Amino acid sequence: MEFFAAILPFLLSGLVLGLSAGISPGPLLALVISETLRHGTGAGIRVAMAPLATDIPIMLGAVLLVRGASGTGWIMGSISLCGALYVGYLGYESITMKEGAVQGIPAPASSFRKGVLANFMSPHPYLFWAAIGAPMIIRGYRQSLPAALCFVAGFYLLLIGSKICIAAASGKFRGILQGKAFIYTNRLLGVFLFFFAVILFRDGLRFFGLI
Repeated sequence: MEFFAAILPFLLSGLVLGLSAGISPGPLLALVISETLRHGTGAGIRVAMAPLATDIPIMLGAVLLVRGASGTGWIMGSISLCGALYVGYLGYESITMKEGAVQGIPAPASSFRKGVLANFMSPHPYLFWAAIGAPMIIRGYRQSLPAALCFVAGFYLLLIGSKICIAAASGKFRGILQGKAFIYTNRLLGVFLFFFAVILFRDGLRFFGLI
């Protein structure tokens, strides 16, 4: 009972933070919806799974960033600017989609790769793990290894799970989004992606101290 009471706060913290990150508007969430509408639920799920491939090196990088915090501005700025370019390109793809293009879209083999690139090039995972995730893991590990593992497991359970649920919901309504409605929905998502690209670009300039 004492063991469960000791790890419960870390599990709950992981679940709450994971759900918050999973449903927060951002490039990855917009890409989950966009890929689902264009390729089907499976493509959206592939994008949703991207953090499983990207976050291990991001977590390790966060430790290095925390240890050498005085020289991280240019690193975060470079990541943000690269992310702005890539997310802007994804937005351009969605906005310029033409009617009839849906039938010509190939199998969603690249959806997972798009999600990985979008997550790698966004500063948000780096900031989360440097400011919140890494300190929580260290605090949990000082108490016990299961406590640290429960935080990580709870976080990814709802981070990935919430995005999969959103992909499934988007896929359910995909059938009624045909013709112009489908095109306009993707163009709207493209506008959102452009909006996030502008935010990433602004963050990059701030990290460089230009604004």
